[in-house]
Amino acid sequence: MENQQTSLKHLFQQEFSKMVAVISRRYGLQHIEIAEDIVSETFLQATETWEQKGMPPNPTAWLYTVAKQKTLYHFRRNEIYEKKVMPAIAAKEVTTVENDDFSFSAQQIKDSQLQMLFAICDPSIASEAQIGLALRILCGFGIDEIAEAFLSNKETINKRLFRAKEKLRTENIRMELPPEREIVNRLDNVLHIIYLLFSEGYYSQTQNQILQKDLCVEALRLGLMLTDYNSTNLPKTNALIALMCFHASRFDARQQQDDTVVLYEEQNEALWDQALINQGQHFLALSAQGDEVSSYHLEARIAYWHCIKEDTPEKWEHILQLYNELLMINYSPSVALNRTFALYKANGAKVALVEAEKLKLENNHFYFLLLGELYKDIDTQKASMNWQKAYDLAKTPTEKQGIREKMNSLEK
Repeated sequence: MENQQTSLKHLFQQEFSKMVAVISRRYGLQHIEIAEDIVSETFLQATETWEQKGMPPNPTAWLYTVAKQKTLYHFRRNEIYEKKVMPAIAAKEVTTVENDDFSFSAQQIKDSQLQMLFAICDPSIASEAQIGLALRILCGFGIDEIAEAFLSNKETINKRLFRAKEKLRTENIRMELPPEREIVNRLDNVLHIIYLLFSEGYYSQTQNQILQKDLCVEALRLGLMLTDYNSTNLPKTNALIALMCFHASRFDARQQQDDTVVLYEEQNEALWDQALINQGQHFLALSAQGDEVSSYHLEARIAYWHCIKEDTPEKWEHILQLYNELLMINYSPSVALNRTFALYKANGAKVALVEAEKLKLENNHFYFLLLGELYKDIDTQKASMNWQKAYDLAKTPTEKQGIREKMNSLEK
């Protein structure tokens, strides 16, 4: 029974988003909540039926068949299909053809999910709400999991998702790929949301390591989905995929079983996923086509150098130059901070201190963590003072524990 529940949970996360996307594509985004309800009812029926009769030989096909029956019954019963949906479709010239076979074929699922991704990433929807929608509608995460990922509560997440779905309706957002001339601009927003989704997992403050990893895996899946279409399989798409592969390759080495964070210098290289590193190199090579150099290109190359464990000045000089370029096209305090760390590794603490003191990131615990690192061999009192500030600003017990260990090391 426990194995069946585990399989059903896995199926839910794997199939929920596909089924909602296909139904929404067929009947319109104004009915997205109906699509969610139908799919949820399908899984509820599966739970009850399979508990009595056992899991069918092809559970996915069973889910698709039942969901299709429920969908057709709902829209026919309410006469929405004949009286409201089809006239609306005809008036708006939506690409769905009236006599198309309504099915959950592999191509239907793939096309529907891509169109749903672009719909969710419409600029009229706030980016935080876009991430929530992506987690729910495209990745199949439950409300509890989304709330945990955002360190929030279910009520807040439900309200946020409700407002986002209202936007889908009121802004008359369609499930379709933008015209070719607009695809590049819209793709930037799609890539940004995938990037934020990956970051939500990789730099998450939740203690649920399985959830963290699942978020990263789903972001990578969405990125790879874009490579199936010529109009979205662009160099910057491949650069983002490479970036995610390189970071994800070190996921298992970043935390010990007690949730203690393992610093890069102390990570066990044997725990790095070489297959993901190889995949990252493949997509990094593909990203080199064309003339554009996006922030994803530069971040991917930085992440690539971090997949080489040898700690040489040449390595950090390469990373430093890449951060210099990144600051020119996409300045942020975190990039400036990381650039200062690279400067420290390449040219020493004294040189880096001059740059670090200019940043004055007074509410950033990573800033004081870096200052403590730079001062540790120069002035232990200042190192201790800065680490104490970092400790006071840190938000999680795991971060505080790591900083406390650094402070204790000064006393030895």
